[in-house]
Amino acid sequence: MFCLDVHYADASATVAAVVFASWTDAVAIKETTLTLPVAAGYEPGEFYKRELPCLMAAIESLDEMPGLILIDGYVWLGASRPGLGARLYEALDGKVPVVGVAKTAFQGQTEAVEVYRGGSRRPLFVTAAGVSAQEMAERVSQMHGEYRLPTLIKRADQLCRGRV
Repeated sequence: MFCLDVHYADASATVAAVVFASWTDAVAIKETTLTLPVAAGYEPGEFYKRELPCLMAAIESLDEMPGLILIDGYVWLGASRPGLGARLYEALDGKVPVVGVAKTAFQGQTEAVEVYRGGSRRPLFVTAAGVSAQEMAERVSQMHGEYRLPTLIKRADQLCRGRV
């Protein structure tokens, strides 16, 4: 499984990939970061145009195709409105399930499964393509870490922001 995250600074983007074998792992098997030029400017409602090339570059840089990908964000923005995760799933020809773990609510999103972790009063919002969002929400709730954000998702965020 891969956990991917992207951070932008000026005209570049840093994408981090954290590879792990089990939902309960505390430590990654492999970690990598790539810094790339920003492929596109920010366009409201078209976020995937900016981030998808970064995610694809990270996937292509690793030795193997993942069995599942976790992203920081939404797979679906609404009932039939694709988000970044759905675009990634489509770019991978539907061969790799994609799970979105978002930290903030998205207006109009009614499909996300809320996950409360670590005594937090604020949920994580789980959406998925190629696999059940409900099942993935259960898996996210079992991930290592005592806080709201699971350890390996937080690790990907720290890596792409250069905070390690």
